[in-house]
Amino acid sequence: MIVPNELKYTKTDEWVRVEGNQASMGITDYAQSQLSDIVYVEVFPKKGDALAQGKPAASVESVKAAAEIYLPAGGTVTDVNPALAGAPEVINKDPYGEGWMVKFTLSDPAELDLLMDAKSYEAYCAGRQR
Repeated sequence: MIVPNELKYTKTDEWVRVEGNQASMGITDYAQSQLSDIVYVEVFPKKGDALAQGKPAASVESVKAAAEIYLPAGGTVTDVNPALAGAPEVINKDPYGEGWMVKFTLSDPAELDLLMDAKSYEAYCAGRQR
């Protein structure tokens, strides 16, 4: 399981990468491995939409299950990944890179304090596998 140190994580298996007040998000390596082969992705927001922390941002379907994906922190959407509609398997191959889902401007950076760091997320995942 890959858990980059520079990211923050939710208990619902989303990651967020922050650079200044800009952020990008997607699902974790743990999530994509649990879902197995991802066959469909729908990203809900459009550029300019303002979403609150925890609001649905996408839906992912795999050969094994379907899952809602939530925005790890509130903000205004600046971009969505258009490649996912035609190539959802990118999330399986590169969940922290080409598999990003939404980029957004943070509305309240303090919300990031509610998320887990890499070490805490690894421990959280290990606890769920018992």
